[in-house]
Amino acid sequence: MNIRYEYNPAFESLKPSFEAIRTIFAQDDHSIHKARNELKIIDIQGIKTVVKSFKVPHVINRIVYSNFRHSKAYKSYHNALRLRELDISTPQPIALIEFFESGLLADSYFISEYFEYDFTIRTPLLEPLSDREAIFTAFAAYTYELHQKGVWHLDYSPGNILIKRTDSGYQFSIVDINRMEFREITPIQGCENFNKLWASNEELEIMGREYARLSGLDESLAIREMKRHNDANKRVKNFKKRLKKAMKGDFSALS
Repeated sequence: MNIRYEYNPAFESLKPSFEAIRTIFAQDDHSIHKARNELKIIDIQGIKTVVKSFKVPHVINRIVYSNFRHSKAYKSYHNALRLRELDISTPQPIALIEFFESGLLADSYFISEYFEYDFTIRTPLLEPLSDREAIFTAFAAYTYELHQKGVWHLDYSPGNILIKRTDSGYQFSIVDINRMEFREITPIQGCENFNKLWASNEELEIMGREYARLSGLDESLAIREMKRHNDANKRVKNFKKRLKKAMKGDFSALS
C-alpha cells in the first residue's frame, strides 16, 4: 500500500491526519451525501472540514488514473486552487490523498474547509422565498463573472451552488468541482451553463434578462437560448429515466 498526497501549506499541522484519513473517515458518522462518492463533515484537530471519499474505480479506470489521467481528488484540489487564484469562491482546499494498491489507484480523498452557507440555489427554485427574484438576478451576474474569468463548471447543478446571505447581498460558492474547464466562453455559449438547474421558464427569464444586460446579448436571444438548452437537458434526463425503468421491466415507461 502506497499513499500520495498534496496539501495546503497553511494546514501543515494536519499532516498526520492525512496519512490516517482512511481510519478517520471510516470511524466518523457525519455523512451528508452518499452515492457513488461519499461526503462527511469531520472535525480534524479543531478545523471543521468536508471530506469527500471517491469510490474505488473499476479496473480499467484504475489503470487510466494511475498512469494517464489525474484522479478526481487531484482535479478537485487543483481546480479549487485555480478558482481561488481567480478570486472565485469555493471552499478552501486543504489536501488530496490517494491510496495505491499494487501500483493502481484505490480510494482517494479531497479535504476542504467547511463553508458556512444558508442554502443552495435549489431552495429558491423549489420554495417561494420573498427574495427569490433578487437571488436569481444575483446568480445570473455571478455566472457571468465565472464565464468572464473563463470558468466552465461541467456539473453546474442546484446542489453544487451554495449561497450565503450577506449585508451586501449574496455570496455564491461552487462545489463538486472535479469536472471543470478553463477556457474562453462567449455570451451565447454561456447561456447553456444554466441548463442543469431544472428552472421554470419564468425563472430563466429573470436570469436571462440579467445575463443579457451584462453580456450585451439581445435579451430575447439569451432567454430563448437558456430555455432551449434547459428543455434539451430535461428531455435527455427524462429519456434516461424511462429507459432505466424499461431495463427493469417497466416497458410502460417508454410509451
